[in-house]
Amino acid sequence: MLVAPLLAATALLAPSPQWQPDIEAARAYARTRPGTVAFAVRTESRLWGSHVDQRFRSASVLKAMLLVAYLRHARDRPLRASERALLTPMIRRSDNFAATAIRNRIGDAALVRLARATGMTRFRPGGAIWGDSQITARDQTRFFLHIDARVPARHRAYAMRLLRTIIPSQRWGIARVVPAGWTLFFKGGWGSGTGAVDHQIGLLRQGDERVSIAVLTLGNPDQRYGTDTEQGIAARLLRGLDGTLVGSAGATTTEGAPQGALASVS
Repeated sequence: MLVAPLLAATALLAPSPQWQPDIEAARAYARTRPGTVAFAVRTESRLWGSHVDQRFRSASVLKAMLLVAYLRHARDRPLRASERALLTPMIRRSDNFAATAIRNRIGDAALVRLARATGMTRFRPGGAIWGDSQITARDQTRFFLHIDARVPARHRAYAMRLLRTIIPSQRWGIARVVPAGWTLFFKGGWGSGTGAVDHQIGLLRQGDERVSIAVLTLGNPDQRYGTDTEQGIAARLLRGLDGTLVGSAGATTTEGAPQGALASVS
């Protein structure tokens, strides 16, 4: 007589399924693509990925760091129209001339300070050739997971609006596989159509939940191939992103553990 009530109680007490990225599917897909592919996914308590500490030339994904570093430099003062005229196209349509102007104003020192403040361990600035800065998937997902908190409160909404409204012609890769209900804030970088490098870094946000993702590629046959690789990797990593996140509120972080201690990271 008590079997049905006990089963019902057990069902009520069963934990919600926890979402984790499909790392093995992404690795298997990466092995079919020529060139080099690194990727990482991060929640509040976990990091997963492949070749997460391999350095790549940043190309235009550095512009997200330039944006945050410049706004930290501005602190709480209002931005001038001339500053917005550089920052807005630098992010929304990846304007290189604007990025050079911003980098020349703040210098490498501001980027290094930002890297240290956000826990990046392998970032190296590129000097006047800012696209030659060195980045890793581990560092970039750490930066993007709470990129909004890195910006002074006065400029936070402006910065996140820019990262949310990349122009349609540059919304490829990750932007084409965002799960329903999630908002994407991201920046891409590419090798002027050559495919030499093709990267995307992003933050997906739904309410209080956050997932950051980085896909870095090197040696693509052409740019379209690189963007297809980004999309294929992201689609596999983000599949099923509708359960309870590993690393939701109250979880204990494993970020400080040596890389070998994270079985899902290689």
